[in-house]
Amino acid sequence: MKNKKNRAISPEFIFSSGPLIPVLVIDNADDAIPIAESLIKAGISIIEVTLRTSAALNAISKISQQLPEITVGSGTVLNHQDLIRSQDAGAQFAISPGSTPELLKAGSKENIVFIPGVSSTSEIMQGINYGYTHFKFFPAEASGGVKALKSINGPFPNIRFCPTGGISTKNILEYLSLPNVSCCGGSWLITEDIIRGKNWPEITRLATHTLNKTQQTYK
Repeated sequence: MKNKKNRAISPEFIFSSGPLIPVLVIDNADDAIPIAESLIKAGISIIEVTLRTSAALNAISKISQQLPEITVGSGTVLNHQDLIRSQDAGAQFAISPGSTPELLKAGSKENIVFIPGVSSTSEIMQGINYGYTHFKFFPAEASGGVKALKSINGPFPNIRFCPTGGISTKNILEYLSLPNVSCCGGSWLITEDIIRGKNWPEITRLATHTLNKTQQTYK
């Protein structure tokens, strides 16, 4: 069943929801709500749950049903079936680490906002041909980081990116200062150690620290 909430969501909305999209890898779906609530307390209004674990779809469903104040999406979307499963679980958007013609076509047809992953100008051009204007730049640091995105802005001035991969409090301001970067994705707020120890206040502290740091830079 298609998620009717997705109709109100757009790529522009996702990229303007805050300077940071926390990336969650959840092994136990019971941890989903306390993690999301900890981020909400810090002022985070959007999160990505990666489809790397068997608990991911259940976690997305729990957050979607119980915490309507936060926008939840799926990550590590690799194929059309992942898009459908994400949509059925209640995800309001989906993000992929890369892009293929099949996935780009499916993302333009399904009733869920799809953000393709790119790491080269050829992939960006391919995405543009399918009508996409918002992309995940991944893996950001390994693909040239800030310097690469500066160069890309010349031939693609109207394209916006969410760099992910190697982003932390040490370099997030460099990325957010770029005219073609709207937000950044990162997993450093929710580490395995924090989840294992159920140290939810630490998530709130780290998220608050990051948001305060980006306050003047975020556009």
